[in-house]
Amino acid sequence: MFETLSKGFRAARHRLAGVTELTEENIDQALRDVRLSLLEADVELGVTKRFLARVKEKMVGQVVQTVVKTKDKKIKVGPAERFIAACEEELTAMMAYDGPAIEFAPGSRPTGIMMVGLQGSGKTTSSGKLARLLEKEYKKKPLLVAADVARPGAIEQLQVLGERLNIPVFAIPGGDPLEICKQGFAEAKRLKRDVVIYDTAGRLSIDEALMAELDHIKEAVKPENTFLVVDAMIGQDSVKTAQAFHERLGLSGVILTKLDGDARGGAAISMREATGAPVKFVGMG
Repeated sequence: MFETLSKGFRAARHRLAGVTELTEENIDQALRDVRLSLLEADVELGVTKRFLARVKEKMVGQVVQTVVKTKDKKIKVGPAERFIAACEEELTAMMAYDGPAIEFAPGSRPTGIMMVGLQGSGKTTSSGKLARLLEKEYKKKPLLVAADVARPGAIEQLQVLGERLNIPVFAIPGGDPLEICKQGFAEAKRLKRDVVIYDTAGRLSIDEALMAELDHIKEAVKPENTFLVVDAMIGQDSVKTAQAFHERLGLSGVILTKLDGDARGGAAISMREATGAPVKFVGMG
């Protein structure tokens, strides 16, 4: 994604090279280069349009300083540099997040992390990775809860991951997902585990049955964190998917998986702009 965006910014910079004044015409030409790079990176069309409109609003009619004083010397700043800086500022403003990666519960209550998303997005693998991160980096004692009874092999997959990581897994094969999560929370308290990760079911596409199930689980266990796990290859569907989960569940953040594959990764920008939910983690491998 960053390579694709950099290519567009370089093209815009070259187009503005030698220009002494920014006008609506030459700004539009430079914005076209950025637009192509954003769309090529799989940033959703509506998000791209809004981003470009904000950059254009910043730049049109602005008097561009040609010399900037620093402590040691004066540096020439042309319209090309100012345009790129405006794009960078806008991207930074879109993606910036100052809060913690994980919200922890106060007192002795185990912290809840609910993993949601479509089937095949990498929820189960990400649950294991997150459990390992919590144990190694945060010095926590997580419990994995296998609440996906719909996908064949999902429970076994989580149990294998738990065994490899030496992290306990709570499961009731063939049980009701809501009851599994309730009992999983009680088991965490019994075992004195301080974080519970709920690996919930997904579907090939969003439907009411899935959303109702997730809604009931969230209402029952009241997790401090609700993470949408999204395959980086989701592309233009990212906004629709993220908005549907966010409107129903209120997402705390996004985990973007398989970012080291052929994915363009523009979904990160699209989902952040559309829902306000920050990208908390990215998965590699």
